Amino acid sequence: MTSITIIGTGNMGTALSDLAGRANAQVQPVGHDDEPGALTGDIVLLAVPYPALADVASRYGDQLAGKVVVDLTNPVDFETFTPVDIEAGSAAAELAAALPDARVVKAFNTNFAATLSAGSVGDAPVTVLVAGDDPDAKREVIDLVDAAGAQGVDAGPLASARQLEAVGYLQMGLAITEAIPWTGGFTIAR
Repeated sequence: MTSITIIGTGNMGTALSDLAGRANAQVQPVGHDDEPGALTGDIVLLAVPYPALADVASRYGDQLAGKVVVDLTNPVDFETFTPVDIEAGSAAAELAAALPDARVVKAFNTNFAATLSAGSVGDAPVTVLVAGDDPDAKREVIDLVDAAGAQGVDAGPLASARQLEAVGYLQMGLAITEAIPWTGGFTIAR
């Protein structure tokens, strides 16, 4: 059985818990502000806003060594709704540098919570794009997504996270302007 730790208990954390439940995974929810305790999941999903990544890396860094750590953030300044310029190229690359012993993967940032909870975008299974440099780590995340009835797609190396974050920002902008609903989004038809 796959074991998942989800740091963050907001909309995305709840949606990821729903997805993991459909995959029959064991889930450990951890509130971002909870006192640091033992992280039991083999896969750790960071359902926190971009500014919280540094704190998570600092608080849990030693425990994340060797684990698959999934960054699902989109680096956006929510006061101005503009992208944050990341010197490392992406939030995921920045996180990987802060956690050199973790197996960092970018995923779920191009999905809205409602589509992850439902498992679909309209009549199609939700598509989760997964980028990373560790093929086994990507495979673990894709297998989790597929086991939940969604479709995981290998989106290439971690360097592709920059483009995934741009797609995430675009999709949020479309929803904010009501061009698409928060229950909509992108999917891949095969």
